[in-house]
Amino acid sequence: MKVCPSILLSLVFCGGCHGDSHTEHREQAESSPSEVVLWQDQITAARLAIEPLAPQPVGGLVVTSGRVTFDDLKVAHVMSPVTGRVIRIDAQPGQRVKKGESLVVIDSPDVGSAFSDVEKAQADFISAEKDFRRQMELFDVHAGSQRDLEAAQGSYSKAKSELQRARRKAQLLRAGGARQGTQTYTLRAPIGGEVIARNVNPGTEVQGQYSGGTVVELFTIGELDTVWVMADLFEMDLGRVRQGAECLVKVVAYPSRVFKGTADWVSDALDPATRTAKVRCKLQNEDRSLKPEMYATAALAVDQQRSLAVPRSAVLHLGDQTMVFINVGKTADGRQRFERRPISVSEELGDEYLPVIRGISAGERVVTSGALLLSGML
Repeated sequence: MKVCPSILLSLVFCGGCHGDSHTEHREQAESSPSEVVLWQDQITAARLAIEPLAPQPVGGLVVTSGRVTFDDLKVAHVMSPVTGRVIRIDAQPGQRVKKGESLVVIDSPDVGSAFSDVEKAQADFISAEKDFRRQMELFDVHAGSQRDLEAAQGSYSKAKSELQRARRKAQLLRAGGARQGTQTYTLRAPIGGEVIARNVNPGTEVQGQYSGGTVVELFTIGELDTVWVMADLFEMDLGRVRQGAECLVKVVAYPSRVFKGTADWVSDALDPATRTAKVRCKLQNEDRSLKPEMYATAALAVDQQRSLAVPRSAVLHLGDQTMVFINVGKTADGRQRFERRPISVSEELGDEYLPVIRGISAGERVVTSGALLLSGML
């Protein structure tokens, strides 16, 4: 059963009334737009809590925004080294693969060309080597010129370098299962992990990394048991956050959960456009709840400082104004006076207590519990 707030207020305060005289006093109090006057038994019935303003430890957290990313040491973005057409896919999203397992088989003319280049380079090398040796023999018996010897030596060096290049390329393709006389290339997993994304289908034409064209990432393989949150740290907070600080992360997908991690790196440079520095928080993610590219809110633990502060429970937000109720003393007949006063606080630096910028002085008595009830009486 729902109870009207006005009825609830009447029940609380009428329980401590002193007859018609209290009603008259209340009507007089209500004539003031920013002040409430109450008897002591009304204060007790409403369970108002009042504390003097004093220095409190504040600023224990720096709150900022960021996004979830892969741990770079546990992810591989797999692209094809050869140009060709996909003829078979061996790995699907969500599948766990070991290092060296087949991901996709590609029919590529680059494979045949690579082995042909080795044979051609080897033939050129043999020819250049023979010519170089012949020129050396002729030169030794003074039957050949220095110029011919140097030209033969240059051709020999070029042929040797070309053969080494062709062999290295062929060796790279052999690691993918390519063999001489065939045109198939097997793209294998460079690390063990989970296939997080697959961006290729059977029959797709893929571009090779060494062809000079636009290369597309075919597979993303990684582990999500550890992730990073890359957060933006404003310049004003840069000196307060230290490497190793505790990091509390929340994401929209799980509003009631707090993920704990550690800030293991703080950038030494600021982004000239946003004037922020990157801070990296490392988090354990055994249940795979955190996904890469999720937006996150990160709260970084920093050293607290003592400052005049009011409890967060004392602060009222009325439109664009921040208000608190102050106990400003007694009336002539012994009632307590409560004044609603606008103040300015630094909410981004506060947690349980909010630092006061202006509007209230040390020692003034602030209503820390029941301020909303008082506001309803104005």
